[in-house]
Amino acid sequence: MSVETASSRRAPHSASFIELFTPKLVTVLREGYSFANLRTDAIAGLTVAIVALPLSMAIAIASGASPAQGLYTAIVGGFIISALGGSRFQIGGPAGAFIVLVASTVAVHGMDGLILATFLSGLMLAAIGFLRLGTYIKFIPFPVTVGFTSGIAVIIFASQIKELLGLTLSGGEPGPLLEKLPVLWAALGSITPAAVALSAGTAAIIMGLKKIRPHWPGMLIAVAAAAALTAILQLPVATIGTRFGGIPSAIPLPSLPAFDPAKILAVLPAAISFTLLGAIESLLSAVVADGMTGRRHRSNCELVAQGIGNMASALFGGFCVTGTIARTATNVRAGAHGPVSGMFHALFLLLFMVLAAPLASYIPLAALAGVLAVVSWNMVEKTAIAVLVRSGWGDAAVLAVTFFLTVFRDLTEAIVVGFALGSVLFIHRMSQATAVETHTPFVGEDQSDADAPRGAYHEEAAADPEIVVYRITGAFFFGAAATIGSVLDNIQDTHKALIIDFAAVPFLDSTGANVIEGLARKAARRGVHLYVAAANSGIRRALLTHGVRPPHVEYAASLDDALNAAREKSRLNT
Repeated sequence: MSVETASSRRAPHSASFIELFTPKLVTVLREGYSFANLRTDAIAGLTVAIVALPLSMAIAIASGASPAQGLYTAIVGGFIISALGGSRFQIGGPAGAFIVLVASTVAVHGMDGLILATFLSGLMLAAIGFLRLGTYIKFIPFPVTVGFTSGIAVIIFASQIKELLGLTLSGGEPGPLLEKLPVLWAALGSITPAAVALSAGTAAIIMGLKKIRPHWPGMLIAVAAAAALTAILQLPVATIGTRFGGIPSAIPLPSLPAFDPAKILAVLPAAISFTLLGAIESLLSAVVADGMTGRRHRSNCELVAQGIGNMASALFGGFCVTGTIARTATNVRAGAHGPVSGMFHALFLLLFMVLAAPLASYIPLAALAGVLAVVSWNMVEKTAIAVLVRSGWGDAAVLAVTFFLTVFRDLTEAIVVGFALGSVLFIHRMSQATAVETHTPFVGEDQSDADAPRGAYHEEAAADPEIVVYRITGAFFFGAAATIGSVLDNIQDTHKALIIDFAAVPFLDSTGANVIEGLARKAARRGVHLYVAAANSGIRRALLTHGVRPPHVEYAASLDDALNAAREKSRLNT
């Protein structure tokens, strides 16, 4: 699999070790950091902290930890991930994706086992980063990530049914879904109307404000309103105060977990699961930030920071920390300039905890369950699921298997099986796509000697500074998507047209189509018109299914047709 530009066929030089592991904070400060940048980052950090405050406590409670531990995780881990990470905009904190893993670890190994597993996971993440294995994490196929994320959303919602309805259980709440549902059904007679009203009202306020006042902190407003009603009306519902005795107004002193060999072996499978999920979640979040901003993160540097952040979180009594997609997106939308905003987010959370700890006692657990119900709904990628179902039986099967294994079996097993199925599907498709075609030489290529060096890809395109041409050679599938995506991202503002030549691409899977769709959006934002040249019917159908459509994208039968269309458009616009 390769990509060639019209101006050069030489691959860029490999980055040095120092470049690969230089935190983005250092890069931003080297570029010049003004007071205006500081003010912008402070405002963005405050915005994210307002979102993270109720969310961190809600995720911690759902995970079987205390709300204070959720705040410790967001403050300590979040600060370090922003200070040392390889993404300008990544926000670290407790993530909904970890709820099931964390809860099961606490149930089996206790809180000390969770903290030890978090510390070991941090060591593993740092080692993966230093060994430069972060690139391989991106090989997870798109249907696997969609099915996995949607499955986690179902599990999170199921874990909140008890608090959403205010149920009273005669015993403990089972973890597995098939065991949980009968227990909850048997307890339906204990529904608390006040809890139902608070949870439904919280969700309604969050979703309503998102539509009519999207820039308002809907989660904080909803939780604050629920807490005020609970305190004023003395509602008979469980609160942070009644369940946990409130939250402390300071962070505890750091302490190492107990490194007992037998305990290490016992929690090692949980630590491996934390590591795998943390690496995937953090890099997915960084990719989302890249797509929103046009920047490129340093994946291995990011994993090292994630590892250090997890170790630090464990030292202060916190649990798993990772890059969080929703909070990172909020950071970008709030106008953040660089990693300082994430550091401010952690400092503001600490300030909130110090000043408002007594007020947190009034927060009803039903309101926090309402927050997580909205989070789980937003986690389900409805559009992506519809696209994958339309893409064909193969992608739909991988999506379905990953989803059901996540919900009913095991998260790690779901990823492994999904990846294996995606690989088998790719092999099957490649066998169907193999064909013998007439060879079309490059400009200046000697047809009589197949081993002779090739000339420039297209001399006319190379001479035009407003048009850039990329030629993709080979199968564009999930294993090559990260590499191709990084090359295609090099669109300059001086370019008026970008042409991607698919003449030598026999196959395009959903992950590759998703990369092109992201590229099309980025090109449209920069005023660059995208042309897809010489795509066969299967590739064109896949691209159209994923939203790569006119008017921002035009399809041409050949490279020459695309070049002529680009020049004509440029002439009309001058």
